[in-house]
Parts: sequence; C-alpha cells; structure tokens
Amino acid sequence: MTVQPPAIADVRAAASRLAGLIVETPLIESSVLNERFGGRILFKPETLQRTGSFKFRGAYNKISSLSQEERRHGVVAFSSGNHAQGVAAAAAIFGLKSVIAMPSDAPETKVANVRRMGAEVVRFDRFRDDRMAVVRPWMERGMALVPPFDDPAIIAGQGTIGLELMRQAAALGVTLDAVVMPCGGGGLSSGISLAVKDASPGTDVWVAEPEHFDDTRLSLAAGRRVAIEPGHNSICDAILTAEPGIVTFEINRRNLAGSVAVSDAATAAAMRDAMAHLKLVVEPGGCVGLAALSSGEIELAGKCVAVVLSGGNVDFGTYAKILAAA
Repeated sequence: MTVQPPAIADVRAAASRLAGLIVETPLIESSVLNERFGGRILFKPETLQRTGSFKFRGAYNKISSLSQEERRHGVVAFSSGNHAQGVAAAAAIFGLKSVIAMPSDAPETKVANVRRMGAEVVRFDRFRDDRMAVVRPWMERGMALVPPFDDPAIIAGQGTIGLELMRQAAALGVTLDAVVMPCGGGGLSSGISLAVKDASPGTDVWVAEPEHFDDTRLSLAAGRRVAIEPGHNSICDAILTAEPGIVTFEINRRNLAGSVAVSDAATAAAMRDAMAHLKLVVEPGGCVGLAALSSGEIELAGKCVAVVLSGGNVDFGTYAKILAAA
C-alpha cells in the first residue's frame, strides 16, 4: 500500500495538536561563531524541548492520530533513545501502556529516562536483530506501532519545528539562506523541509550525517534509496540508520539541497563549541549540523543560516570523555 506523504496542512494541524504541550524553542546565536563562519548563524536548540529532543513532537502527533480502539491496547516502538523518550512521554499523557525496544548499547541515561516515564524496555542488538521482529509480538497482541521516522504523522509533528523556525526568523527580520539539521531516517529533515519550502522556496535545506552512515547523501546522489555498507560505528548513536525511509526520502529527494558527511572528530569539536559558545549540552547526533558548517560544503560567508540542534540526551561520562578528547 502506498503511503501518502504529509503536506504543509498536516504540519499546521500537528502544530495545533501540540499547542501548549511543547516548548517553542528559541533562536540563539554566538558572536564568536558568527565571526568564525563569516555569516549569521541562528541555532534552534531542541535540546530544551520536552524529553530533551525534538522527538516528542512527532510521537505525540502520531499517538493523537490513533483511534480510541487503537490506543486501548497501548503502543510499541523501537528507538536508540530519543524517540523512545518521546513515545514514553506521549503515551503517559494519554494514559497508555508503552513498550519500547532499545539497543543494548543505547546510552543508559536514555534507558533510565524511558523507564522513569513508565514504559517497559526490551533490549536488542542493533547490529544483529531485526527491530520489527523484536516488536512484532507486541503488535500481534494489538499494540499500535509508533515508528521513529517513516510515518506521515511523525513527519508532520517534526515539521512543526520548521513552522516555528520560519516564524521566528521573520520576527527577527531576516531571510534564511539555508537551514541545516541532523539526519538519520529523515523524519526531522522531511518535516522541517515542508515548512521551510512553503514559507521560503529559495531557502536551501541541508542535512548532516555521520561518516559511514550517510545513507541519505548516497541516496540523493543515486536518485533512489541506497543502504550503507555495514561494519562501521559512530558516536552519533541517535542517527545511525542503514537507509532512508520510503516516505521521508520521497520528500527529501525533492526538497534537500544536499547532505554533508561529518567525522566523529568534527562532531566532538562541534559539541565543544556548543558548550563553550552557546552554553548548551548537545548530544553527538544532535550536533552534526553544527559540525557540517566547518566542512566548506555549505556557503556561509555573508549568509544567514539556521542550524537545528536536535537533542541533548547524552550520558555525563560519555559527554565528558568526548569533550576532553576534543
């Protein structure tokens, strides 16, 4: 069955559902980073969002779209942590039972937060196990799947960031030349791109991915969905996907200007810059957009560029080691 991609009307409807439940995260900037990059860089810190990342937006919008009968059995999801927390928090608001399958190497901070919100956690091996096979027993019991990215309601929920971003930029009296954000399965970028392109068709939308997990970059170049070669790892646990989603890539294929693959070292340096100049704790996967600014692939001189910092859920020990090494 072909799934209809969401439109801007769906993003606006999601914003209405989320009103009063989410934090409208601000736009902030650093004179040091502006000087370094030779332009005006506006950061949208979804690190300050409910559950510490953007994921609550899509999870709540998806669960709110379920029928009462579907909700009666509860919800199930799979996630390395941020989507898990978003689903657990949204399910708690609706009073639903939730089961979340999380990789065995997921940061313990994220696992503990999910359990604290009342969800049952089931562990699996991200490199050996099929995520759908892991959650299928709960789906067979009637639980509704809340997927991490490849779903119209999820995409529309994440797109509310783009609505806020464009409204805030207009309030500052600026026209954005580009918007840059992290990309895993593509839910964040496809949703935001719908809002950005609706408000300002001339604004470029870029994504950033970890090296060796640049499935969207490879897919854009090939003009079709391409999977990465297995056998690699990265500190960016939140965005390690094997290939883009079907629905997300259909949108991103039309809307993205390109993708930048960034190294772990560049990501660590960006995390240090976020702490030093923005006073923000940003997790590795949430900081690749900032890392991409140093790549030279995105034109910055004399431009106004917005960067989405998508999450801040990182173990303290891991964060300290990354910053010390950077």
